[in-house]
Amino acid sequence: MPYIEGYIAAVPTANKDQYVKLAREAAVQFKKLGATRLVECWGDDVPKGAVTDFYKATQAKDDETPIFSWVVYPDKATRDAANKAMMDNPDMGKMEMPFDGKRMFWGGFELVVDE
Repeated sequence: MPYIEGYIAAVPTANKDQYVKLAREAAVQFKKLGATRLVECWGDDVPKGAVTDFYKATQAKDDETPIFSWVVYPDKATRDAANKAMMDNPDMGKMEMPFDGKRMFWGGFELVVDE
């Protein structure tokens, strides 16, 4: 059963091109580690909520745009092995992120509906 890892972050709007470049490079690495698909989405129609929203969740500043991304793996074991391999790879630590990674959050999700 496919396993999904999702990511949410706020990226300085001026860094969009840098972010897309990094995402394309990361996709190659994720696929080498078993991912079957990587999807990166740039916020376009993201409403501000009264209680919570993408902006509040990421502590986005006025000059930042929320991103929503996910990686599809064949199963959780492949995802877990990929995450370990990435943490053990010194080159991954050298990747320059064009946003504040401390405000990024992620999690693994079991696929329950795929229509």
